[in-house]
Amino acid sequence: MALTSVSPRAYETKPTSDPVELSIVIPAYNEEGAVAATVKRIRAALSELPMRFEIIVVDDGSTDGTRIAAELSGAVVLSSAENGGYGSALKRGIAAGHSDYVAIIDADGTYPAESLIPMIELAQTADMVVGNRGAAMRNVPLIRRPAKWILNGLANYLARREIPDVNSGMRVFRRASLEKFIPLLPDGFSFTTTITLAMLCTKLRVVYFPIQYAKRTGSSKIRAAHFFAFIVLLLRIVMLFEPLRVFMPLGGALFALGLCKTIYDITVWNLSETAVLSFLGALIIWSIALIADMIGRLHLRP
Repeated sequence: MALTSVSPRAYETKPTSDPVELSIVIPAYNEEGAVAATVKRIRAALSELPMRFEIIVVDDGSTDGTRIAAELSGAVVLSSAENGGYGSALKRGIAAGHSDYVAIIDADGTYPAESLIPMIELAQTADMVVGNRGAAMRNVPLIRRPAKWILNGLANYLARREIPDVNSGMRVFRRASLEKFIPLLPDGFSFTTTITLAMLCTKLRVVYFPIQYAKRTGSSKIRAAHFFAFIVLLLRIVMLFEPLRVFMPLGGALFALGLCKTIYDITVWNLSETAVLSFLGALIIWSIALIADMIGRLHLRP
């Protein structure tokens, strides 16, 4: 990859056809008080970067002055008439660029822009580099801990490895590795969780880099209503990535129950409906698992 000097044209507020090697995508929804400072911090952090880059802010239907603040900051600004979701904003920003590398970072000031430089360096030999928030995530509000614990446990089980930070919002990708999964990625907050599992379950190289996670500017956009989206996320993750890892043991448990009940029924010379239904249930679950696995492999085939 040829490295060239940074040009002011990379900061134009309108998309340019000039080639850039890195696109930094910032999804923003009602972040009037933080987005300009985030853009300024990124620009300062990358001022010595020996490659051309652009900063793309996606105003996701904000009702405050986010769009104006982003435009005044000198970033490329894409604006939506209505809120489409975190993942939707990211996908729009990613599609707007044609760079070799893509970085994503939130607009609320929680992620350190200074960590982008070492993360970009790591991306030279990795498909995705993730900013690991580490100990900062131990202070998650009590009401969100059960869902986070379940999600992390399931992700670790499906990926067959411990994932330090499953849904960090600061990442650097190789565009070629990222774009193959774009059709599978959801429009909501589960974008980051899904891309994490997509890359890990397809054996792409994922590297975690420790970062200092700060207190956000403004209020969180995650609400209790997102619990239902969380349930859908769990089902999608299981069915898409590793259905055999979940459904084969479940079917095995039903089969074992049917076998034990059959042995007992033989001793009393009375085959019960419970034994028959357990065997049938196991066969149905195994069949669903095999079909889901085949569909998932078709979608995730390199």
